[in-house]
Amino acid sequence: MDCIRLSYVMIEAMSKETLQEYYAFTVETAYQAGRLTLGYFLSEIEISFKSDASPVTIADRQAEVFIRNQIEKKFPEHTIIGEELGLSNQSGGNTRWIIDPIDGTKAFMRGVPLYGVLIGLEIDGIIEVGAAYLPALNEMVSAARGLGCWWNGRRAHVSSINKLEESVLTTTSLRSFYRHNRQKEFERLQNRCFHQAGWSDAYGYILVATGRAEIMLDPIMHIWDCAPFPVILSEAGGYFGDWRGNPTITGVEGLATSQILLDQVLGVLNQEE
Repeated sequence: MDCIRLSYVMIEAMSKETLQEYYAFTVETAYQAGRLTLGYFLSEIEISFKSDASPVTIADRQAEVFIRNQIEKKFPEHTIIGEELGLSNQSGGNTRWIIDPIDGTKAFMRGVPLYGVLIGLEIDGIIEVGAAYLPALNEMVSAARGLGCWWNGRRAHVSSINKLEESVLTTTSLRSFYRHNRQKEFERLQNRCFHQAGWSDAYGYILVATGRAEIMLDPIMHIWDCAPFPVILSEAGGYFGDWRGNPTITGVEGLATSQILLDQVLGVLNQEE
């Protein structure tokens, strides 16, 4: 029995050590990619548009190439999926890196500093490590499962506000709720909250994780838009997932809030007409 227990302890210790290695790599890579984007920020650069009409710049592409190169050198056996360059090494087993080199390209191309570099590491279908770096603000929010959520070197926690009527709600685009026929849910929640603001994209989720807003809501979501947030919000005492309470990055929509407010928020979103 003692040998079995010792084996479990050794496995757990090795797993933690590996997780710390992944975490350090993720944070450093997000930071370096973010500094790369600053070379193009507030400058005149060409804007292209993809098939879905979303904008893309040389900064998006070069940041993703940089991140991919770092992963391929360090972990060549892992799968990578990114917004700009798609899927590589699909046979990479149960470990997958999910990249958004610039989340908030519309902000980036207009010189608004609320854009972020997002990297998430998924192992066996669960996001175990995540980093969200806002280069123009020099804010890093990062987490690893069981190791806490960190905001520029200090522990990050969600807000302790426990009433919707005192809560700040933020989102990326009001128009998107109408485009996806989710305006009724949004309006119900907005009417219950103290204040609604448009702190968009990754920045809104970071505000929730660091206690500066209580709710971030989006009616449409791709996996690269949110890959770091399940572990970041969980380790900060919060929730990231779909509008039905499932902690997932594949739920098409996005919601971040505290565990204290989660049931209240879900109740409003899923209220029967």
